[in-house]
Amino acid sequence: MEFEFTEEQRMIQDTVRRFAEKEIGPLAAEVDRTERFPKETLKKMAELGLMSLLVPEEAGGTSMGAVAYSLVLQEIGRACASHAVITSVTNMVCEGIYRFGTPAQKARCIPKIASGEYPAAAFALTEPGAGSDAGSLRATAERRGDEYVLNGTKIFITSGTYAGVMMVAAKTNREAGSKGISVFLVEQGTPGLKVGRKEEKLGQRGSDTVEIILEECRVPVENLLGNEGDGFRIMLASLGGGRVGIASNSCGLGRAAFEAARVYARERKQFGRPIADFQAIQFKIADMATQLDAATLLTLRAADLKEKGLPCNKEASMAKLIASETAQRICREAIQIHGGYGYVNEYPVERYLRDAMVLTLYEGTSEVQRIVIARDVLAA
Repeated sequence: MEFEFTEEQRMIQDTVRRFAEKEIGPLAAEVDRTERFPKETLKKMAELGLMSLLVPEEAGGTSMGAVAYSLVLQEIGRACASHAVITSVTNMVCEGIYRFGTPAQKARCIPKIASGEYPAAAFALTEPGAGSDAGSLRATAERRGDEYVLNGTKIFITSGTYAGVMMVAAKTNREAGSKGISVFLVEQGTPGLKVGRKEEKLGQRGSDTVEIILEECRVPVENLLGNEGDGFRIMLASLGGGRVGIASNSCGLGRAAFEAARVYARERKQFGRPIADFQAIQFKIADMATQLDAATLLTLRAADLKEKGLPCNKEASMAKLIASETAQRICREAIQIHGGYGYVNEYPVERYLRDAMVLTLYEGTSEVQRIVIARDVLAA
């Protein structure tokens, strides 16, 4: 098994690390405090080619590959989890359009995402009554001549206010269950597309999360992604790849918390010695380092399989499961090592924990990941 990155992958990692430390990290606390969507930084990231990492150059992307994609998101997640989730979802939508879109759809949307003309892209699947059970969604799409008319409500939509384009799932056949779901590209400014309530969140507060309301929302027939009834397959395929992104975000955030705890343990003195000299703290640091490496290796394995075009559904779910839960554990331990200082915002570890709490929820809860893994393992 090859554990070495290519020279190009290392160069991408180093470039993004320097950018993240200079441009993103210094904004993270302010973005969290003010709940400001970081449009200016995202535009710079697009100019670096970070919004179309999984799309070939001939289609308007940067074609860096899934391993580089993972490394990029780890570095961004280490600097700011809000920036990381926006980047992850935008790349997921960009890749979805490339994989399932018509030549006209690709030509219209991908360059705008890649260049930053669209500040972000959004993935609109979840509804008030359809979360883990995505097949039970109630939004509808009725064909009327040369248009589809969409009606329904979507919730918890990342970047919904600012997305230039959304992948929206709706039922074109109400009687066919999940086989009646189709996906549409709905662009900002489409009549009948409305942004509803903005969620007040525990963490990742710079990432816009809103309700999307579709009221007689009219989209051209040519905005259908794939064919009628393909929607469930398209959404699941997109989520499978997206889980590599969330696992990578998780590894980056976990590393930020681990590094903060390690630095603090060396500097903080009690009983006349750095607390890093005490075995209780050493054991915590050892466990954190080990768990983080395990999560990172599983994440990179899933990314490598994805890059090679090999099946990776199970591996992506394993990576997302362990990386998200590991990030939460590391963030909790980082606060414990900081003691009382970990509970106040003088240090960033309280923000890290708040940011980590959603990692086990979006793009499939930990319970859903275990279902995916178990089905694959038991079918073997």
